[in-house]
Amino acid sequence: MTRTTISRTISAPIDKVFQTVAEIDNFSKAVPHIINVDILSDIKSGVGMRFRETRLMGKRKATTELEVTEYEANNRVRLVADAGGTIWDTVFTVEPLDEQTNLTMVMDAKAYKFFSKLLNPLMKGMIQKAIEKDMDAVKSYCEQ
Repeated sequence: MTRTTISRTISAPIDKVFQTVAEIDNFSKAVPHIINVDILSDIKSGVGMRFRETRLMGKRKATTELEVTEYEANNRVRLVADAGGTIWDTVFTVEPLDEQTNLTMVMDAKAYKFFSKLLNPLMKGMIQKAIEKDMDAVKSYCEQ
C-alpha cells in the first residue's frame, strides 16, 4: 500500500472548506483540470453518492468513478475508487485553526493487480504532485 498525506492551512471558514472538498459540484469548480462530472446515483450528496469524474492529466483525459463512503459535516469525507487495479481510498479532514482551517488529505492506494503493485510506487511522486495541485486549487478557491 502507498500512502500520501498532504495538508494546507486555508484562510477560510471550516464550512466553506468542507463544502468545497465534500461536494463534487464545488470541488470541480475549485480544481480547474476537472473537465466533467456525471452523477451516477440518485443520492446527490453524502454517503452513497457515486459520480464519474473526468480530468486532464497532462494532455490526456482520465475518467474515474468514485463513491462517498463517509460524510461527517465539517469534519471528514471519504471517497473510494477502484481504478487501474488499485483501490484509491481518500479521506479529507478539516479542523479549525484560529481564524483558519487546516485541510488534510490522506490517500491510500492499495494495488490488487500485479502490474499495479509494480507501477504504483514508481508513480507516487507524480501522483503527489497532482494532489498538491488539487490542494493548492482548493486553497485558492476557498480564499477568494
